[in-house]
Amino acid sequence: MTTNAARVLAHPSREEIRVEGVLHALSDPIRLRIVRQLAGATDEQACSRFDLPVSKSTTTHHFRVLRENGVIAQFYRGTAKLSCVRTEDLDALFPGLLDSVLAGVELQAERLGRADASAPAGPA
Repeated sequence: MTTNAARVLAHPSREEIRVEGVLHALSDPIRLRIVRQLAGATDEQACSRFDLPVSKSTTTHHFRVLRENGVIAQFYRGTAKLSCVRTEDLDALFPGLLDSVLAGVELQAERLGRADASAPAGPA
């Protein structure tokens, strides 16, 4: 497969990923929502598959933060930008971290009675 160099996105190597960057990337509800969707998918997901309550430019920012902190990998296939969680790298560096965070989100959703615990709460 040939790739246009202008379309290759920068990613940190496994050795460059830091726990504080991963935690920062996962601390935002929108980014956490993206990771949850990617982690539950069976294959890479196009950015257009995400229904997020933010603008397109803000969505791009969130994906960039996740990529630059080593949480996701992104690449182009044709004109689509695809994303996937860097599970193998994260598990090798921080065993159990991603699984614990995602399990915590599920428990929070149950506790709050919402399908999406990363969504803002409605009026009380």
